[in-house]
Amino acid sequence: MDAIHSKSAFVYGQVRRALRSGRYAPGQRIDPATLAAEFHISPTPVRFALYRLVGESLLVDHARGGLHVPLLTEVAMRNLYDWMERLLLMACDMGAALATQKAEPLTIASRDDDMAKATWQLFDAIARATAHHPLYQAVKQANDRLAPIRQAKQGLLEHSFEELSELNRHWQARDMPALKSALRDYHKHRKQLVPSIVALLYDRSDYLH
Repeated sequence: MDAIHSKSAFVYGQVRRALRSGRYAPGQRIDPATLAAEFHISPTPVRFALYRLVGESLLVDHARGGLHVPLLTEVAMRNLYDWMERLLLMACDMGAALATQKAEPLTIASRDDDMAKATWQLFDAIARATAHHPLYQAVKQANDRLAPIRQAKQGLLEHSFEELSELNRHWQARDMPALKSALRDYHKHRKQLVPSIVALLYDRSDYLH
């Protein structure tokens, strides 16, 4: 049983990182047998790992249709953006007392950088700096749920580099009022784009079936 748990933990970590990196797109089916063959293990620990991800809302179980990366409706996506915004604003309030401490360096050098990955890292750093474990875990889960969406929609956003650079600049300076204002603008922009994002993701998902 320990061997199964160890293999399951390995697969869990691998698939979670793959989701974050955009290897699996929203709406894509995740086949346990394919993963078992890829990792050279039996299907049992793979299923344990995948259903752990279902429990974290990173995958959805369509019963006979199998396991898929979530493909959100407009309402669900807008709610997820709103939840992330609220969590980060709370983190800013809790982290205000740490304003004199040095921020973790995060370099966003050019538009050629992986903006989705850099966004995940920045939001993770903001939450981690609070040293409040439940809040950090909530941000981490929302961050992971948004990661495949960020990867898939990058072409829709013309000024993502400028937006993220501004957020990072305020974070590095620990200017919490400016950071909170920029976070509100960042999420307002994305919530306005929700219909376009959902339409793009549903169009792309048609090619995954």
